[in-house]
Amino acid sequence: MKIAVLERNSVGTDIDVTCFEDFGEVTYYRNTVAADAAEKVKDVDIIIANKAPMNEETLKDAPNVKLICEFATGFDNIDLEYCKKRRIKVANVKDYSTAAVAQHTFALALYLLEHLPHYDTYVKDGSYGAQDRFSNFDLPFTELAGKTWGIIGMGNIGRMVAKIATAFGCKVIFHSVTGKSTCTEYEQVSKDELLAQSDILSLHCPLSDLTRNFIDKEALSKMKKTALLINVARGPVVNSADLYDALESGKVSAAAVDVVSTEPIKADNVLLKAKNCIITPHISWATQDARKRIMNTTAENIKSVLDGAPVNVVNK
Repeated sequence: MKIAVLERNSVGTDIDVTCFEDFGEVTYYRNTVAADAAEKVKDVDIIIANKAPMNEETLKDAPNVKLICEFATGFDNIDLEYCKKRRIKVANVKDYSTAAVAQHTFALALYLLEHLPHYDTYVKDGSYGAQDRFSNFDLPFTELAGKTWGIIGMGNIGRMVAKIATAFGCKVIFHSVTGKSTCTEYEQVSKDELLAQSDILSLHCPLSDLTRNFIDKEALSKMKKTALLINVARGPVVNSADLYDALESGKVSAAAVDVVSTEPIKADNVLLKAKNCIITPHISWATQDARKRIMNTTAENIKSVLDGAPVNVVNK
């Protein structure tokens, strides 16, 4: 059994992946792009990938492939129909990052809400030590308690965020992009109501034709000027140019994004110059705990297929 781990570094070099060697001969690649994918998989039986494209072009000369495992939940890099025709099973890892993304959402929210960069700098540049008062709060900040927290995407992550927001004393409302949400624990509202009422608006929806540019100039114009926007979903859910304009003009107070339209971020991304905007490098999913879960579940996915009782297969 030959196994290729195409993007070994995508789960971090601090995570042990040698368990895959229990299943056969493993070749590890630091990273893989479209141009070199076909060559790397041509002789293998099992592929472990993350972003590398798996389609007819990259798989046509790989006759032995029986299974493709995603080091992720999303599988938009894989042509499922082609794999189904080839009887190649595709398995993903579900719910590994729910706690991690929810945690990062609140890290971003509190960072913005309490102006932590400003106050950290205030202490370290000597300003605090030079003053004659015991405290300084020249940039006023408020509490989460009593605020309205709006959510787009009430899946597992959205529900955990809602639960934590409620514990902070927030009122939680949400909007279902598809209109098919079965969530009854929280108030479901229209898009316009969500935008108008939310003090904090966090995005946890998948990228689709319905959600691309969901937060654009029109949407931003309907938000409170004091609102915080947090995107831990997918970059293209928010129109970057429109968000930049809204931040610069004060139409929204601040934003935090863990995802951008092109990753890694391009030097000309306007959000790099936006005021009151924090950007993290797509790390909300990446706690050590979550990355260990990815690796362990991927190993379980392989074992289940070899044992004849496949789990987490997305193209049955």
